[in-house]
Amino acid sequence: MITFRRAQASDLPDIVAMLADDPLGAGREDASVPLARGYVDAFDAIDADPNQLLAVAVDGGEVIGTLQITFLAGLSRKGAWGGQIEAVRVASHRRSGGIGRLMFEWAIAQCRARGCGRVQITTDKGRADAHRFYESLGFTGNHLGYKKTL
Repeated sequence: MITFRRAQASDLPDIVAMLADDPLGAGREDASVPLARGYVDAFDAIDADPNQLLAVAVDGGEVIGTLQITFLAGLSRKGAWGGQIEAVRVASHRRSGGIGRLMFEWAIAQCRARGCGRVQITTDKGRADAHRFYESLGFTGNHLGYKKTL
């Protein structure tokens, strides 16, 4: 049975390994142990922030998925809160088994529970399979986003 919970520091090696285990992540992540100090510092900051939720999907004690939700306060839409879902990964040996759908259903429920009026995601333009998946969940690609690496 798959369960979801807030990530713990002991989950970091599994989370980073999932982030590194795809064509885009392979070039920007380093899953070697011991983990780079930046991962630990980022985890500590996320864990201390009440508007951040780094979560894992667990099956039989094995971490098989991860995602991060940022709860965003805003003035637009009459001051509605929003949820930003990012860094979604499923362990490679568990992909295409419905786990991603379960993770999104859980994440959207977390956003509703926090009073969010919308939930949004960003995805790389090159992830065509992910785009189809997000559309199957009811997301629409009605905005164009830009990022600048610093």
